[in-house]
Amino acid sequence: MKNYTAKTLEELLSTAAEEKGVTPEELTYFITEEKKGILGIGSSVSADVYCQDDIKEFIFDYLGDFFTSIDQDLEAAIEEKDNGYIVRLNAENNAILIGKNGKTLSAFNTILRGAVNSEFRKRIDVLVDVNNYKEDRYHRLASAAKRTAKQVQRSHVDASLDPMPNDERKVIHKTLNNWHNIRTESEGEGSDRHVVIKYVEDEA
Repeated sequence: MKNYTAKTLEELLSTAAEEKGVTPEELTYFITEEKKGILGIGSSVSADVYCQDDIKEFIFDYLGDFFTSIDQDLEAAIEEKDNGYIVRLNAENNAILIGKNGKTLSAFNTILRGAVNSEFRKRIDVLVDVNNYKEDRYHRLASAAKRTAKQVQRSHVDASLDPMPNDERKVIHKTLNNWHNIRTESEGEGSDRHVVIKYVEDEA
């Protein structure tokens, strides 16, 4: 993210857009300083400005620094999806990056997401996947959630799932969002936060 200064915000965004090779509408900015001159003379505005390519570049640089520090070679690809970014990694030893039950990968997701959100001062959805581990797990979670929801529909007894990170809970909520007589809620704190699949009676 780079800071620009110009006489007007329109001029500032035009300059930034030309430098980054995008349109002004593709930019996100935060005004850092604004000076009002006398009769318009001496006025100026400063703003931190970035575009989507800046986010990708930051992610690549962050990954490069991290994996260089632990002496790991890897391939990385970033794609935009659902107003966020999926970072696909393939390293010399994927098992180490994933960790037992995906805990290392989950922790790395939290660290990278925090770094990106801090740098760009905005909640940006970033998901790191290693050798399609997360994608496969999402499919398994969705299937398990459907099976459990069917049991809840039949028995009318609520079911609590195992604790899981935020991105995996989102998969459960999304999968069962429109199911008849079913509502999902996240309960618990920290590492114990989990999804409860609840039976809901039809309204009279």
